Amino acid sequence: MSDFRKSPFLVLVALLAASLLHPLQSTRAGSEEDATATVMAMSAELEKQGFEFRSDVWVKDLQADVGKAVRVQLFKGNDYRFCIAVPGRSGVQITAAVLDFSGKPGGDIQPLADGSGLILSYKPKKTGAYAVAIRQTESGKHKTTACALITGYK
Repeated sequence: MSDFRKSPFLVLVALLAASLLHPLQSTRAGSEEDATATVMAMSAELEKQGFEFRSDVWVKDLQADVGKAVRVQLFKGNDYRFCIAVPGRSGVQITAAVLDFSGKPGGDIQPLADGSGLILSYKPKKTGAYAVAIRQTESGKHKTTACALITGYK
């Protein structure tokens, strides 16, 4: 059995494959960057109102036919804001809700004008693990796209 690093043919094939995949990766990264930039801009406005935001931004693919659920630890007495967005140029529109212990949806949505993002407000009645459920809307279902979320509280 030969070592692939010693085979010039396999090295050439690997380099060719990497060069062909590179444009796809940079396009994907751009959409992640767009979604992240949007949630960061939304959070900056809320910081002026006294909200503190966690340092980590959740970024994953959001498919047209399957939503995402992000587990979050929430504390009674806090007022939470979840900034959620997809790239504006994607044409995808989203909606979201906080699911409580029993799976009951809640929260108030303030959508961006183009539907590509929203601020979800929620005040938990109990401390515990919740889920933020995100999905594409029926009118905005198009394709898989990047989705970003950042959590703030006061």
